[in-house]
Amino acid sequence: MAFFTHHVCRGLSSSAVRHVAIKHLTVIGGGQMGAGIAQVAASTGHSVTLVDTNGEILKKAVKGIEGNLKRVAKKKFSDKPESGEEFIQKALQNVSTSTDAASVVQGSDLVVEAIVENLKIKQDIFSGLDKLAPAHTIFASNTSSLSITDIASSTSRLDRFAGLHFFNPVPVMKLVEVIGTSATSQETLDGLLNFSKILGKTPVSCKDTPGFIVNRLLLPYIIEAVRMYERGHGSKEDIDIAMKLGCGYPMGPLELADYVGLDTMKFIMDYWSAANPENPSFAQSESLNKLVAEGKFGKKTGEGFYKYK
Repeated sequence: MAFFTHHVCRGLSSSAVRHVAIKHLTVIGGGQMGAGIAQVAASTGHSVTLVDTNGEILKKAVKGIEGNLKRVAKKKFSDKPESGEEFIQKALQNVSTSTDAASVVQGSDLVVEAIVENLKIKQDIFSGLDKLAPAHTIFASNTSSLSITDIASSTSRLDRFAGLHFFNPVPVMKLVEVIGTSATSQETLDGLLNFSKILGKTPVSCKDTPGFIVNRLLLPYIIEAVRMYERGHGSKEDIDIAMKLGCGYPMGPLELADYVGLDTMKFIMDYWSAANPENPSFAQSESLNKLVAEGKFGKKTGEGFYKYK
């Protein structure tokens, strides 16, 4: 009987989603992005379960969340320290942790995945949770580069699956990209747009195109700067200075590449190139490939296009 009920509910019209407020959130991944999403959700009154297979990562995440909340409270309640402490404690009470997603997803209105950019791993996680989560639960991926359609294909809730792309650091960055596939229902999109606004973010809607809006514009811009440098049309220093002073950007494109991580950039460009081989914007970069092969990933390894102390 339980099996029958579960599958009948799964077949209900997606119109049921419009009546479901997002109150209980499960975040898969206790890294910087997952912890950041958990923090902003808990700070705005949502009940959050942060999930990771590594208990030590979860402990570190909660400690980081507490530290960030203290900084926020100090600034926000500078003249009312008692209110600041109350804010911190309320937010922390909204956060719980678990190493077993299957045991907590049954009570979730929204499941957000924020793990490694690996399509197979994401598909496996959502495929397993799809069998356990309630019919109304919305699934969302925080991927910055992979196809939402491809990730969602591992589930049976295509109308309740979307992209929810936050930017790093999540507590600071105001933008959220809400990405819909051809199967995502309008109720699901409206729910995620409203949820983002409640978090204090500014959401923008986008179709499921490579890189969505920001990265689709940003990465080809960076790669074109790399190609300009490869052609000898300008030194890396002059290219960066030109874009900072000429366009008012805080960083030049090659400096920004080092900050993003050359390995991350290569991973994304390789994925896009394989999926869209006819698009010249996604073509390989020799210097990028060479630096990554040498283990020079940018600022995090101490050397990329520039050297860092």
